[in-house]
Amino acid sequence: MDKQQPARDLSKNDTEPKVVRLTPAASEMEFQQLVRRMLELLGEEPERDGLARTPARVESAFRWLTRGYNDSVPDIVREAIFEEPHDSMIMVRDIEVYSMCEHHLLPFFGKAHVAYLPNGKIVGLSKIPRVVDVFARRLQLQERLTDQVADALVEVLEPRGVGVVIEAYHLCMMMRGVEKQHSKTVTSALRGSFLDDKTRDEFLRLAHGGSWLE
Repeated sequence: MDKQQPARDLSKNDTEPKVVRLTPAASEMEFQQLVRRMLELLGEEPERDGLARTPARVESAFRWLTRGYNDSVPDIVREAIFEEPHDSMIMVRDIEVYSMCEHHLLPFFGKAHVAYLPNGKIVGLSKIPRVVDVFARRLQLQERLTDQVADALVEVLEPRGVGVVIEAYHLCMMMRGVEKQHSKTVTSALRGSFLDDKTRDEFLRLAHGGSWLE
């Protein structure tokens, strides 16, 4: 008689990648070894003067460029949410964005315009660019980045609506492939009341229009 098989734990996702966690020192060493091997495969000599410290520099740079994996939006905004009856649109425009395309590991960069309609709570203005950086400082797609910023603000502020527009240049299109130097990618994410025509039009006019400050 066959033995009864244990019940399968349906709470576990069998498709999730099995990530091996290394100590920080071991992770740093392995990363540098991989960079050194990449240089060899490119036909270079990793030990020559100009490249001897390149593996360490690349490892340090990528840790910085992807530091958003270690950040949390609730932690960033926790002490900067205030009760306030203000009920008009609040926008922070022209937030510099620097991120890394996950397809080619090449940068894309540009500006984000973020707005929300409060519902009894506002957030410190400096926290909005920080929320953008939480998600920009990862391996990214511009489309996903736009949605993540919008959804994070909806979650922590519970506003009446949120709008996000990102305009960016992608080096994977500029220095390789089609090599188009002036093509800009524009993505948007609208939530809540920003789906209404009047609010959406006001948001897009403020995001793309000029300002007396310029």
